[in-house]
Amino acid sequence: MRLRKLLLPVMSMLSFGVATGSAHADIRVGVDLSTTGPAAAIGIPSRNTVQMWPQTLGGQRAQYIVLDDATDPAAAVRNVRKLIAEDKVDVIVGPNITPNAIAALDAIAESGTPMVALAASASIIEPAGDARRRWAFKMPQNDALMATILTEHMTNQGVKTVGFIGFNDAYGESWWREFSKMAEIRRLRVVGNERFGRTDTSVTGQILKLMSANPDAILIAGSGTPAVLPQKTLGERGYKGRIYQTHGIASWDFLRVGGKDVEGTLFPTGPVVVARQLPDSHPVKKVALDFVTRYEAKYGPDTVTQFAGDAWGAWLLLDDASRRALKSGAQPGTPAFRAALRDAIESTHNLTVPNGVLNLSAQDHQGFDQRARVMGVVRNGKFAYAGDK
Repeated sequence: MRLRKLLLPVMSMLSFGVATGSAHADIRVGVDLSTTGPAAAIGIPSRNTVQMWPQTLGGQRAQYIVLDDATDPAAAVRNVRKLIAEDKVDVIVGPNITPNAIAALDAIAESGTPMVALAASASIIEPAGDARRRWAFKMPQNDALMATILTEHMTNQGVKTVGFIGFNDAYGESWWREFSKMAEIRRLRVVGNERFGRTDTSVTGQILKLMSANPDAILIAGSGTPAVLPQKTLGERGYKGRIYQTHGIASWDFLRVGGKDVEGTLFPTGPVVVARQLPDSHPVKKVALDFVTRYEAKYGPDTVTQFAGDAWGAWLLLDDASRRALKSGAQPGTPAFRAALRDAIESTHNLTVPNGVLNLSAQDHQGFDQRARVMGVVRNGKFAYAGDK
């Protein structure tokens, strides 16, 4: 009950729509975000963007129902099941983190409700053809795509040995799987593999093990503010090598909490995070910069994150897909419309969003290519473009 009361003002504002003159019912979108808990640094920018969503999808009036899962997989499942069974939504957007998105797969598959996750791991959508994942899509870049540019950067910078420390959940495991594959291909020798929890308060033991191997670089596979802890510990222990993070850090709370301890961090990221500094020739710059301008007009300078951009991309994807799904004649609020919307999402072609260009298919429910990744660096307390080499 407490959660419901807290969200009523948001729900009231986001559920308001405008008449379109169409005979169709409203399209109802259920949004599950981690606006509290360890992943709040990810969920809050997502919620900020949802509050900017236009009140139509595909030209049809839309209602948005937003719930907080407090970064808890069990709460995410309860929210998703409620949104489907009680609120009769046509599509789910979210969750923000990989464990929560994976936990929601049964609910969306059983009900035949498409989900556009705002979490990164490819395990949300792969293996392709799996019955539970037929209804699952996601906005953030696959870890494999980001691991490719990250290991290329390591090689170009002369890195030979790397230590790894990642979350002890699906996010960390996915990054280990993809990074270790690419490290082998690029002949990078991984000299340590450690894990930590999102709520841990110390990682001294793991860091000392990694440092004892004297690696040229260390990759921290975490997201949001919890990713600061290993890096802070490395600094306290005097590590002098290069420190890499994943695209999951690109939130301003990471910079706020990390302060000088995260200066110089190298990380792969979506174009929206460094949109102003991209070369004009970059194919995503125009759309990314348009969103940055809108977001910062509402929330202030230097507030855009990867996660905010992903949430705007989710609206662009649903707007495009809803327009095509409505042409089928299926009415929102019905299984036929949910199926038509799922099929329309899966057939999205050449749609530019703030973090890349989407080309989805039955074999690929993410859809980005190399246009969705650049290298970033933390410079003077801000995210900056580091180039791709």
